[in-house]
Amino acid sequence: MQEYDVVIIGAGHNGLVCAAYLLKAGYSVLLLEKRSVPGGAATTEECLPQEAPGFKFNLCAIDHEFIHLGPVVQELELEKYGLEYLECDPVVFCPHPDGKYFLGHKSLEKTCAGIARYNERDAKKYAEFTDYWQRALGAMIPMFNAPPKSVLDILGNYDVTKIKDLFSVIGSPNKTLDFVRNMLTSAEDLLNEWFDEEFLKAPLARLASELGAPPSQKTIAIGAIMMAMRHNPGMARPRGGTGALVQALVNLVISKGGVILTDQHVSKVLIDNGRAVGVRVANGKEYRAKYGVISNIDAKRVFLQLMDKSDVDAVDAELRERLERRIVNNNETILKIDLALDEVPRFERYEHRNEYLIGSVLIADSVAHVEQAHSKCTLGEIPDSDPSMYVVVPTVLDPSMAPPGKHTVWIEFFAPYQIAGAEGAGLNGTGWTDELKNKVADRVVDKLAEYAPNLKNSIIARRVESPAELGERLGAYKGNYYHVDMTLDQMVFFRPLPEIANYKTPIENLFLTGAGTHPGGSISGMPGRNCARVFLQSKHPIAQTLKDARDSIKSTVESVFGINK
Repeated sequence: MQEYDVVIIGAGHNGLVCAAYLLKAGYSVLLLEKRSVPGGAATTEECLPQEAPGFKFNLCAIDHEFIHLGPVVQELELEKYGLEYLECDPVVFCPHPDGKYFLGHKSLEKTCAGIARYNERDAKKYAEFTDYWQRALGAMIPMFNAPPKSVLDILGNYDVTKIKDLFSVIGSPNKTLDFVRNMLTSAEDLLNEWFDEEFLKAPLARLASELGAPPSQKTIAIGAIMMAMRHNPGMARPRGGTGALVQALVNLVISKGGVILTDQHVSKVLIDNGRAVGVRVANGKEYRAKYGVISNIDAKRVFLQLMDKSDVDAVDAELRERLERRIVNNNETILKIDLALDEVPRFERYEHRNEYLIGSVLIADSVAHVEQAHSKCTLGEIPDSDPSMYVVVPTVLDPSMAPPGKHTVWIEFFAPYQIAGAEGAGLNGTGWTDELKNKVADRVVDKLAEYAPNLKNSIIARRVESPAELGERLGAYKGNYYHVDMTLDQMVFFRPLPEIANYKTPIENLFLTGAGTHPGGSISGMPGRNCARVFLQSKHPIAQTLKDARDSIKSTVESVFGINK
């Protein structure tokens, strides 16, 4: 029986980040990944080797924004391990049916100039709107990069600029109340308050809905930061695809002596007298953990599927029922389409230039169009009569991802995991079949071709993954790649539940990381880094507290007095 200091379930990017920090702290670490490749939702793979050899596809995550709000890349020195980020600019292109289009540049000024072509008032308000949300973002970043219940860590992340941002947003009773109201309202209401033009509101609503809820849903207006982030710090992609981030992390982990085993499906967390002592994989082999087991998969699967009920009930008799009933999943996930193309899609009606396709291409005809794309999923309906979608042509920025002169297209189409009225049919009883997923994909491609007419004739091959297939591949509960919905009532102190929101669990030596923990899904590495800090604090409470205090004081002094690090 092999023993390591720490065993991590799942080699997604957060599991790898967590492992890297623990290895640097001197622990031996084993990561167990159920797929044949590490990376979880952050892989890049040649998934059509016969039909489209040499084409590389990002099978889930693609645009990297949140990782640039934290120190993971710099602290782990990932450039030394092969990571190179390519900055996107422009960052968003959204053609509108009436011939207008929104083109978002990294430069706020250039973006406003484009809006002013159609509406000068909206251009002025867009600058004010972006400034407000960038200041709000600056005030929130210190909370993203710390365990949610660690006051010392949070305070240590504030510098003079972030303190100014904080007080500019909540510096008076009226500002505080206005901020609270903004957090509690919906993206739709917020956008209607600020803007007139549909060509502008629609893409902002589509980006806000990337958090996994329709723009009309209350408490989700925080999605407004999605476009603000693309101005500052900006949006980028690793050269070679999202999987290049994973490969850099793998290189780092291996260089520090970490072990990554693939095709290892963990079937059980081993508990001894209320303490996690290791795991068992599907073939019966056991791996012992001297100091801790860390799960990079969601809390529901860990406690409801990987443990004996008696072991969970012994430490918290209510936990299983609270996990089962209180965590909300609104049935929305994605149907993923990848295309190999002979040529770049051309949006001729919209003053086409290839550079417009460097960032995200949003097919969002109106706020109402975005609304039906999300609200129908909750009802178990497929919103494919008039599809809205998020599209990327990654080869415009990074030609290395396809043979010379060829291109790939990445399409995210929101769809229900469980189709209403089809319970018990299709894959895993969800109603999804190969025939159905391809019919839906046909409609999605048809809609995109209305804007880029050369698309259909340029398709060499395509891959379609239904929500049921995506959930099965990722091991995501009901296909939810965020693990837990990203609504305000399930964030920060409430993610995934208040009693397990700080990465520790009632099971001694069992910790949680990944998208289902603070600060949530997307490519950030923050849950992995934060979990590692909590682990180290629990194992070395005095030493780690003193180190955190020293770092906090040092950071504050450097900020106040302008001392360079």
